[in-house]
Amino acid sequence: FFVPYTASGFAACGKLFNRLFGIDYMTAMIFSAIVIVAYTSLGGFLAASTTDLIQSIIMSIALAIVLFYGVNSVGGMDVVYSNVKDLSGYLSLTHIYDATTNSATNYGFLSIASTLAWGLGYFGMPHILLRFMAIEDSRKLTLSRRIATIWVVISMAIAVSIGIIGYSMSINGIVPSFGSSSEAETIIVQIAHHLSNNGLLFAMVAGLILAGILASTMSTSDSQLLAASSSVTENLIGGVFNIKLSAKANIIVARISVIAISIIAVFLASNPNSSVFQIVSFAWAGFGATFGPVVLFSLFWKRSNKYGAIAGMISGGIMVFVWKFLVRPI
Repeated sequence: FFVPYTASGFAACGKLFNRLFGIDYMTAMIFSAIVIVAYTSLGGFLAASTTDLIQSIIMSIALAIVLFYGVNSVGGMDVVYSNVKDLSGYLSLTHIYDATTNSATNYGFLSIASTLAWGLGYFGMPHILLRFMAIEDSRKLTLSRRIATIWVVISMAIAVSIGIIGYSMSINGIVPSFGSSSEAETIIVQIAHHLSNNGLLFAMVAGLILAGILASTMSTSDSQLLAASSSVTENLIGGVFNIKLSAKANIIVARISVIAISIIAVFLASNPNSSVFQIVSFAWAGFGATFGPVVLFSLFWKRSNKYGAIAGMISGGIMVFVWKFLVRPI
């Protein structure tokens, strides 16, 4: 599951450069992969953590700019709300708006439960858990947990709001209408492009927004690559096979793991029409179902043991593939 998650980051970078500069998607995606692999392999956890800090600041600023500019460009939140309130099911918690039929589609219990389950996936995210494991003082875990939870709520609220605002911008002709989910994922790029047409200063601000998009994709990819390499060297080779490697050999194996996973990820992301969201959702479900229950039960159930953990990881991982390719094939 590290591979599709990494592939989503590579694909997002490729789409960004393709939209901005007209560079061939594969060329842009491969170039982005090389840059990310290079600084992750050479700098390790320190490089990934440092870049993530800088990238998170850029992302936060970019999201705020997009939100306020989008609202202002359509005439305020009143206009945004008026544009969507009459769409049947658009703002409902139990229905969803179907643009093809211009009507509401039932959003059943199973769909609601599956959507809420995204929150449980956080407990199985290796790149997130690594941040908590690397904390210098265990007494800061409570503060870190609160900051992380608040930030997730804020960022998700802004992301949903940008989608709603983007609809208003499209019906007002500010940005083009999108015919597929893959195209709709470029809404922030389109907003930045429109902003850049207002002069040099606005063009620089648009550049900051695009840098924020690039930062988010790079931070996802480098975190996954780092977590994957440490899983191979520490957990698989050292833990499962009980092979003791020297410090130098450990670094070499970790770098080879990063390169190997990146090559496979590039192959998975080679389709320019693929949806980044669908790739992420599959990887997210895999991590959540495989490792999430193990983490939760190990923390809150005293009878947890390694056999239960192994059974949970195997059954959870298999079920994700069964659900995606057999029950609900996409």
